[in-house]
Amino acid sequence: MISVVVPTLGRSSLATLLDALAGQLDELPGAELLLVDDRRDDTGELAVPGALAAYTKVLTGRGAGPAAARNLGWRAARGEWVVFLDDDVVPAPDWVRRLRADLAVAGGTGGVQGVVDVPLPAHRRPTDWERGTAGLAQGRWITADMAYRRTALAAVGGFDERFPRAYREDAELAHRVRRAGWDLVQGRRRVTHPVRPESRWVSLRTQRGNADDALLRRLYGRGWRADLDLPPGRRPRHVAVAAAGTVALAAAALRAAPLRSARARRALGVLGGLAALGWAAGTAEFTRARVAPGPRTPDEVATMLVTSVLIPPLAVVHWVRGWRRARAVPAGALVTAPVPMAGR
Repeated sequence: MISVVVPTLGRSSLATLLDALAGQLDELPGAELLLVDDRRDDTGELAVPGALAAYTKVLTGRGAGPAAARNLGWRAARGEWVVFLDDDVVPAPDWVRRLRADLAVAGGTGGVQGVVDVPLPAHRRPTDWERGTAGLAQGRWITADMAYRRTALAAVGGFDERFPRAYREDAELAHRVRRAGWDLVQGRRRVTHPVRPESRWVSLRTQRGNADDALLRRLYGRGWRADLDLPPGRRPRHVAVAAAGTVALAAAALRAAPLRSARARRALGVLGGLAALGWAAGTAEFTRARVAPGPRTPDEVATMLVTSVLIPPLAVVHWVRGWRRARAVPAGALVTAPVPMAGR
């Protein structure tokens, strides 16, 4: 038996996902679809197509984020395998058939990832946001489409609910599953992950994920990125740029204050000038790296200029905030908040 778990905030993309599944679940004997309604406000029941009604159970989440919602889903599941889908993906027409083939694996395999396709514009270069979404296609063990044996999930305690965003919580789970002795493999089933419309300032909002990175650093030490199969990040450069900007501003403020010594004013001027030069060079490099591969339209370039100035200090602020919270966590500890078992 196979259980499909979809945490959702009720986005319009859910209807597209359910329509894609409606004609396929008949091919899964004893299949069940568990929708975890994680909306914080009561906006009515989720609409489920009639063709799926016999397979579907709607669970009410706590509005605590995708990790908690998925825990609620898999703990209520009856299947030997639990397949997690995000509510903004579209399974291919042969998704179920390929899923069954993917899950015909050896007993030591604890998880099988699906292939994620991100369609990008054919008539122009992708924007910064579109390129960021396209990175999901290279993501390792992401729950856009990821199947786990229920026994593997139970063995490691499921998702760590201290990760409140759809960011790193799936990679962290995969690390613990592999560390527990299970193999994770790549399957052949496919889903499409369209690029959803977003505000031009979305890159500022995503910096909140730095707080989650701070928790991972506390849990797994300096090598956490390699352990979790994550690519190198820009945080060291963000720290350097933010520090240079801070020093430049502080030196300017002190230089403007009444001082006894002209030598001190000159020294602060030199220090502030060097720091400002370092800030400008780092900001220019970051801006160029984001503008060069994009469409370079006036609107995109303006957005990249503004956000490239704001991202380094914002990333550092979120990292520090996350690290302050993570200091209370013993290194290497796992805490999964208790989730009541749903009725079956």
